[in-house]
Amino acid sequence: MSNGANAIGRRGLLGGAAAGAAILAAPRIAGAQAKVIRVGMPTVLSGRVAILGTSSRTAVQYAFSRMNEAGGFGGRTLQLVERDSKGRPDEAAKVTRDLINNDGCEIIIDGEASSGGFAVHEVVRDLPVLCVHTNSETSSLTADPKLHVKTAFRCARQGIHDAVAGGVYASTISKQRGLKRWMTCSPDYAYGRDNTAEFLEFARLYDPAIEVVDQVWPRLFAPDYTENITKALQVRPQAMYSALWGGDLVSFMEQSNLYRLFPNVALFSSSLGDPPVLTAIKQLPPGLHTAYRYNRTYPDKPDNTAFADGFAGLAKHEPTNWAWQNYVACQFIGEALKRTNGRTEGAALAAELKGMQISSGLAVDEKLTMRESDHTLIGYPTAWGRTVPKAPFVEDFAPIAWSQILEMETQWKKQKGYA
Repeated sequence: MSNGANAIGRRGLLGGAAAGAAILAAPRIAGAQAKVIRVGMPTVLSGRVAILGTSSRTAVQYAFSRMNEAGGFGGRTLQLVERDSKGRPDEAAKVTRDLINNDGCEIIIDGEASSGGFAVHEVVRDLPVLCVHTNSETSSLTADPKLHVKTAFRCARQGIHDAVAGGVYASTISKQRGLKRWMTCSPDYAYGRDNTAEFLEFARLYDPAIEVVDQVWPRLFAPDYTENITKALQVRPQAMYSALWGGDLVSFMEQSNLYRLFPNVALFSSSLGDPPVLTAIKQLPPGLHTAYRYNRTYPDKPDNTAFADGFAGLAKHEPTNWAWQNYVACQFIGEALKRTNGRTEGAALAAELKGMQISSGLAVDEKLTMRESDHTLIGYPTAWGRTVPKAPFVEDFAPIAWSQILEMETQWKKQKGYA
C-alpha cells in the first residue's frame, strides 16, 4: 500500500487480529467523570469477520482523538466503550443494554452487521439514546416506516442505493458482453437475500434479457464453499452476483481460484472493493466487477487521502468500507454535539442530525446529507469498478448519478409500501 500502509494478512483478516486496541492512552472504561461523554459500540471483534469491528473501532478512536485534541464539546471529551457481540444478534442486544444501563454510555454507535443491527435498533426503541447505525446495509432498517425509531439514524451505505447503481452498471456490461445467464451466491440472512433481490430487480429492469439460472445461499460464516462452487461449474452461468463479504468473501474467492471459476464467469460483487479483502486474496483475478467500498484515490480529494493516511497509520492497513462509515458517523455526531454544546439527550441530538449536511472528502460532490425523512445517509460514493493486480486494486470507477438513484429509490419505496 502507498504512504506506508501495510496490507493486512489473510490470517489477520480471517482470525480477527485486533488492530489498534490501545490507540488511545485513556482506558476504555474510566471512573465516572462528568466531563467525559461515553459512547458505546456493540460490534463484532472476534471470529472470521472481526475486521468489521476492529476497523470500525479504529476509525472511531481516530475521530475521537482528533475531536478531543480540538477541545471537545462544551468542555466534554469523548470516550469509546466497545463490546464484542461475537456476531450474535442476541448478544448484540444484551451488550447494548449493558453499555447504556451499566456503563453509562450516552450515545450508541452501532457497529454491528445487519443481523445484529436490527437487534440494537429495538433496544434503543426502549432506551432512546442517540443511536447511529454504521455498518448495517439492509434497506428496511431505515426505509420501512414501521421500524422507525426517532433517535436512530443510519450512517452507512444502503442496499437499495447500491442496487440501483449496480443494476445500471451490470446491465451496461451484460449488454456489451452478451451476459444472459446469471447465478447468485450470497449469505443466507436478511442482508444477503435483500441485497441480492434488489440488485437483480434493477439489473433486469435495465436489461430484461438477463435470466437467473440458479441461486445458492451459503450460511453466514460458512467454513467451506465447495458445494456452491461445484454447483456453479455444473450450471455454467456467464455471470455471477455475490453479496458475500469480509472473511467469507476471501474464503470463497480463494476456494474458487482452486477451480479456476472466474476466468470463465464474470463476477459482480457488492463487497470485493474493501482494500483489506482485496489484499487478503492471494491471487486476485483481474477484471472482476465490484461496488465501491473504499479507495484512497476515489473520491480524489485531499480530505479523503488524509483520512486514509491517518487511519492506516493506526491500523497498519488501508481503511475498509466500515471504517469510513464510522468516521463519517463521528463527524455527524460531533457536529450535533457542537450545536447542543455537549448536551447528549437523544431527542436533542436527533433534532440536530435530521437533515444535517457536512462537508466531507467522502462525498461525491461537496457534502454528505443525513436525510430528514428516513434518517439515512445519501451523497456517498456508489460507483463500480474493475479489479487490477496491484494497489489501489480497483480502477475505472463508473459513477452513477444520485438523482437517478433517488428517483428509482422513490419508486421502490412505493412498491414496497414504504412511501
